[in-house]
Parts: sequence; structure tokens; C-alpha cells
Amino acid sequence: MNFISTLVQWILTKLRITWLAQRLLLRTLVAGPIPQHVGFVMDGNRRYARGKGKLVQEGHGDGYLALRRVLEICLRLNIRCVSVYAFAIDNFKRPQEEVSALMQLAETKLLELCSHGDLLQEYGVKLNVIGRRSLFPESVQAAIRRAEVLTKRNSRSILNVCMPYSSRDEMTTAVEDCIREALVIEDAGKDINDYFMCVYITEDTINSHLMSVKRGSPPLDILVRTSGVKRLSDFMLWQCCENTHLHFSNTYWPDFGLLDFVPIILEWQRSVWFKRQDILFGGSRISR
Repeated sequence: MNFISTLVQWILTKLRITWLAQRLLLRTLVAGPIPQHVGFVMDGNRRYARGKGKLVQEGHGDGYLALRRVLEICLRLNIRCVSVYAFAIDNFKRPQEEVSALMQLAETKLLELCSHGDLLQEYGVKLNVIGRRSLFPESVQAAIRRAEVLTKRNSRSILNVCMPYSSRDEMTTAVEDCIREALVIEDAGKDINDYFMCVYITEDTINSHLMSVKRGSPPLDILVRTSGVKRLSDFMLWQCCENTHLHFSNTYWPDFGLLDFVPIILEWQRSVWFKRQDILFGGSRISR
């Protein structure tokens, strides 16, 4: 009995130290500049599942747990907006069994995430589902509407769950909205040429009509893709401008955590500090 008691106390002590170390690490990071918007391509669920001898559906379930874990880290770092690539439009081409499992996961976990006392309510996070939602079954659409209603009054942070999403579709929709506005003016009895003479369709015009921007998302500071694959896969291509830091992690998404994320934040902070020095000293600092 004494051995078991000692073992339990040792485990608890280790866990407590680990927890305290994580809190200290997060507080240290918060003391520096913090990105306002971080995006994640949550890749590797299926390969993770195969490597663990699990079903693909279980891999996606573990991916949801990783989302909760990483989201809480971001919120504790005071990152204002997090965008995750949850389901691509092309994912409908996957085996029907996998697609059905993903639809069920989305339907149940969205509401769980937004329920009273859960993560989004605790941190005051507003949920936005970004994408061509009409492609989903009606039951999933209903769950999305319900989840968004539950968090619509939250204003501290934003979670963009992009599904079913593609960046090309987002950009196409933005251009269509710009043209639709012009047609509305024409229907109101004004000359369409007057609209284009007064309001040019510029980069800023298109940017303001992007689904994510219309929902209040700031510019994208960091984009992370897990699983070692080095491509963007049609995610936030417009938002990935010259100021966006791209990071490709070899860790599968279900295993991604604090120790994977800290070097990414530190590298971003380092670039911000160097940029501030360049501004302060007029570019006289020697590049390293």
C-alpha cells in the first residue's frame, strides 16, 4: 500500500511540475509580441491512425482532441483568431464511410465545443464556419447554425472552422459578391459605369469580401501544416501574403501540441523583434 501511495504521489508531482512548467512557458511567451491570427492545416489523421493500428474514424476523433488542445494553447497565448482547415470540398471524393463518419463527428463535436461551460464559452470565442455549407447534409447545417448561435455574443476571440472549404472557392465567391453589388446599384437605376468609375474592384475590395474577413478575421500571421507535407492544399491562398510565416511540422496533427507550437511562436517573435530593430535603427542592423 505504501508503495502504491508513493507511486501515486510521484506521478502527481511529475504532472504538477509539468503543468506548472507549461504555465510558466506560456506566460513567458505572452510577455513578447503575439500573432493575431494563426491558421492550421490539420493533416495526418489517417496516417496517424494507420500507424497506431486504429480505424481512420478514430484518427479523426483524436484529431478533434488535438484541436481542443491546440485551441486552448492559442487562447491562453491571447491569439485573437484561429482558423483550421477541417474539411476540403475535395474531401467529398473520399470513401463514403469516411465522409459519413466525418459528418457525424462535425455534427456532434461542434455543439459539444460550443455548449455551456465548454472551451469556447469559457474563453469567449465566437465560432464561424467558413465555406460552402450548402454542400453539407441538412442535419450538419442545422448543427452549424445552432453552434454559431450559441457563440454569436462572444467577442474575445474567433475560431474559424473552414468546411467544406477551398481557397479558390472563397476567392471566386468574393469576386462574385463584388459584381453582385455592382448589379444591385444598376438595378437601383444608376449607371453601372458610374459604379466602376467611383468604386474600383481592387485587391482591398476583394479582400473585404472574403468569407473569413467578413466574419472579422485579421490578417493571417502564421500558417502551420502538420504531417510533413509541404503544400498549402488550397487553404487561405489569398491570405498567405508576404508577411505570413509558413511552417511545416513533421508531427501528425493528433500528436501536435505545445512543444511543437512553441518554436513556431518563438520564430515569429524573433522576426517581429528584428523588424522593429530595422525600423528603429533605419535598417543599420546587420542581418543574421
